[in-house]
Amino acid sequence: MKYEIMYIVRPDLEEGKMKEVVSNFEKVLTDNKAKITFSKELGQKELAYEIKKFKHGYYYLYQIEASKEAIKEFDRLALLSEEIIRHMIIKLEE
Repeated sequence: MKYEIMYIVRPDLEEGKMKEVVSNFEKVLTDNKAKITFSKELGQKELAYEIKKFKHGYYYLYQIEASKEAIKEFDRLALLSEEIIRHMIIKLEE
């Protein structure tokens, strides 16, 4: 199945830590046999409203082909992560 994932990383992280967070979440997908077909760093943007006391965040966008298990694991870890302030997973048409 095809999915689109967008997530926002908190803006107060150092560049090295931010790259580590991004690579860890990419690894979560690939370890669960997901195929990342499109990946883009959208940069820092102002949030429409304050989230967890942050007014800005770094946006990342993925389009992937994955099983439900891979999506569930990404969702679970993103909810637990203190570095990701918001994420959204959308199932695309097949």
